Amino acid sequence: MTERSTVHSVTYDLLRTLKLTTVFGNPGSTEQTFLQDFPEDFTYVLALQEASVIAMADAFAQVTRRPALVNVHSSAGVGNAVGNLVAAYHGNTPLIITSGQQHRELVIGEPYLGNREATTLPKPWVKWSYEPARAEDVPEAFMRAYAEALQPPAGPVYLSIPMDDWKRPLSGFTRVRTVSDRVAPDARRLRLFADRISASRRPALVFGPEVDRAGGWDAAVALAEKLRASVYGAPLLDRASFPEDHSLFRGPLGMSVKTISDRLAGHDLVVVIGAEAFRYYPYVPGDYLPDGTELLQITGNPGVAAAARVGDSLLGDPATAIELLLDMVAEGSARTAPEPMARPRELPQTPSSPLTPPEVYAALSRVRPPDAVIVNESTSTMAQQVEWLPTVRTGSFFATASGGIGWGTPAAVGVALGDRERGVERPVVGLIGDGSFQYSVQAIWTAARHNLPVVYVVMRNQEYSILKSFAVLEETPGVPGLDLPGLDIASVARGFGCRAVEVETAGDLEREFKAALTAGTTTVIVVPTQPQKAML
Repeated sequence: MTERSTVHSVTYDLLRTLKLTTVFGNPGSTEQTFLQDFPEDFTYVLALQEASVIAMADAFAQVTRRPALVNVHSSAGVGNAVGNLVAAYHGNTPLIITSGQQHRELVIGEPYLGNREATTLPKPWVKWSYEPARAEDVPEAFMRAYAEALQPPAGPVYLSIPMDDWKRPLSGFTRVRTVSDRVAPDARRLRLFADRISASRRPALVFGPEVDRAGGWDAAVALAEKLRASVYGAPLLDRASFPEDHSLFRGPLGMSVKTISDRLAGHDLVVVIGAEAFRYYPYVPGDYLPDGTELLQITGNPGVAAAARVGDSLLGDPATAIELLLDMVAEGSARTAPEPMARPRELPQTPSSPLTPPEVYAALSRVRPPDAVIVNESTSTMAQQVEWLPTVRTGSFFATASGGIGWGTPAAVGVALGDRERGVERPVVGLIGDGSFQYSVQAIWTAARHNLPVVYVVMRNQEYSILKSFAVLEETPGVPGLDLPGLDIASVARGFGCRAVEVETAGDLEREFKAALTAGTTTVIVVPTQPQKAML
C-alpha cells in the first residue's frame, strides 16, 4: 500500500473486504497503473490470451460460488475476451471485468490504445457496463459492479478505468454494501403449479443448469422420487443437475424442436426447472409440444422466462422453488414408476484402431476416480460421455454455456484453481476435441505454471466432427475447412511445459490416465479416435 491514500489503495482495500483477492488477467500498458504495487495478499493468475482469462475466471467463480475479478487489456484485449464472455453471460457467472482506458487528458483526441466507446464494446454480453465519470468514483463503481454481478440473474459486468485514475488522492470509501443473491418465487403461483403437478398422470421433470448452480441437486432428486417422475437432461447442458445413473433418468432431451417433442410424447405435463424451454439447434420443424402435453417453467432469469416458446412460467430461485414444492406436491405413489432406461453400452468385440469414442469413454469409466470433475468440450461425443461417464455428483460437470468452442481447456484450469482456493482435492479431467483444443491451447501453460494436476484427454479425429454432422442434417455437403490433419498436439503440450503422451489402445489409455493422476503436474493424453456422428 502507498504511504498516502489514493484511489489505488482505497480500491484494493475494498477488494479485500469483498474477498476479490484473485485477479485473472493478461496485462497491457493501460492496466499497469492498476497492477502497480500489487499486494502480497493478492494472487495474479496470468493467462496468455484474454479468451482464456475469461474462461478460467468463469469456472473459478462457478466452483467457489462467488464473483471473480478479471483484468484485461483495453480495446483489442476486450475484443479477444468477448468470445468466452458470451459463455459467462449465458452461464450466469458473476464476473467483474476491468480494463484500462487511456489517460483522461488524451481520450478526447482518440489516442493510441484509447478504448473508443469503451462501455459499448462488451455489450450485449454484460449486465452492466460503466466508465466512472470521476476518478473518485472508482471504488463505488466496483461496489456497484459487485452488486450487479451477484444479484439474480447473476452475470458478468464491465468497468473501463482511465489509467491515471489510480494515482489520484482519495481519503477512503466506507459505503460497503451487501446484496441478496436469491429471489423467492411467488407463493400463490407456486401453489397453482404444485396443484397442476400433483394432478398430472405422467409428469416429466427437466432440470437445467440453474438448479446445480443454486445448490439444488439433492432437492431435485427428492422431488423426482416423490413424484415418481421421469427426468430428462435439458438440451445443451453446461451443468448437470441430476444423477445420470439414477433409475428415473431418461437421458438428454435432444436439441431440435422435433426431437424434443418426440421425446416428450406420452407425458401430460412437463416441468422445466432452471432451464430454457428450450435451447434449439439445429432447426428441424415439428410441434413444440406433443398433443395433450402442457409445460410449466421455473427459472430465476426473466429473460429466459420471456423467451420460452410454450408453457407458463414462474420466476424464482430454482433451488428454493424445488424445496418448497417438496412440501406442496402430493406423493406420486399411485403413479407407475418409469421403467429404468435401457443402457445397451455395446462395444466392438475386437478393439478398434483407432479407438471409437465409446471405447475411449469405456476405458476412462474403469479408471475415473468417483470424485473426479469433468470439463467436456468434445462436442460430437457428449452423448457417449453421458452413457459411459455419467455425472453422479453435484458440481462435477462443466461445459460451455454459449455453444462456442475454446472454453473447456482454460475452464479446467479455473476449476482446479477454484478447488485449490477452497481446499478441495479432486481430479479434474478435461475431455477435449482436437479442434476445440486449438482455440485456447495457451491455457495449458497456466496449468503447468501453477502445477495443477489436470488431466486432459484430447480425442484426435482430425476433423470438426460436430460440423460434419450438422452438414449432413442441413444438406450442405462439401463444406470446406472441416478437416484438421497434421496436428502434433503432444509436441505443442510439451512446449507449454506439460507432460504429454500419445496412446493407441484402451489399455495404454488406462495406464497413462492412472499415471497422470499421481504425476503432480498437468498431463495431456492424446488419443487418435474415429469420427463420431453427433446425436442431434
